[in-house]
Amino acid sequence: MALRHAVLAALLDGEYSGYQLAKVFDVGVANFWYAAPQQLYSELTRLEGEGLISGREVVQHGRPNKRVFTVTTAGLDELAAFAAAPARPLLLRDELVVKVHAVDVLDPAPVVAQLRERADQAAARLALFERTLERLRGDVDEETFLRHGERVGPYLSCLAGCRLERETRDWCLATARTLSERATRARAGREPR
Repeated sequence: MALRHAVLAALLDGEYSGYQLAKVFDVGVANFWYAAPQQLYSELTRLEGEGLISGREVVQHGRPNKRVFTVTTAGLDELAAFAAAPARPLLLRDELVVKVHAVDVLDPAPVVAQLRERADQAAARLALFERTLERLRGDVDEETFLRHGERVGPYLSCLAGCRLERETRDWCLATARTLSERATRARAGREPR
């Protein structure tokens, strides 16, 4: 997947400026694609140049004008071709997991601290995703929304983010606890780290 597909998918929800798109990425797309704001602005320029999105100037009083973008028919065709192509398998590259893998020959304290920090970050993102789910479904319960909601794609991708963050939080906390307990026992002279 390229950034272009994530941008096109995000623009399906409405007309956004580059700034608004960056905010949408932080909340709705961050669970499956990260992009810095400057990458988004560059991608918007490319997509508009290729005719996959169209932009228009919005005059604002008391503030600078802004440019907002929507997906074109060509952009929808691009998304359709992307959706029909086989998806590549998920590749995980995580420095913290490498540190845990090597922890038996290291001081576990810094790794434990990083695990706890990652757990806190995951818990914060999980709370954000859960609020997003509530906002997306409104006053409707999840089962009803999934059966009858107008756009379930963003909801389902947000559910994936919730599950990933919940698992990350739980794994980090359990791993930190295990490493801390082993370090305590090793200091007491009962077993190796």
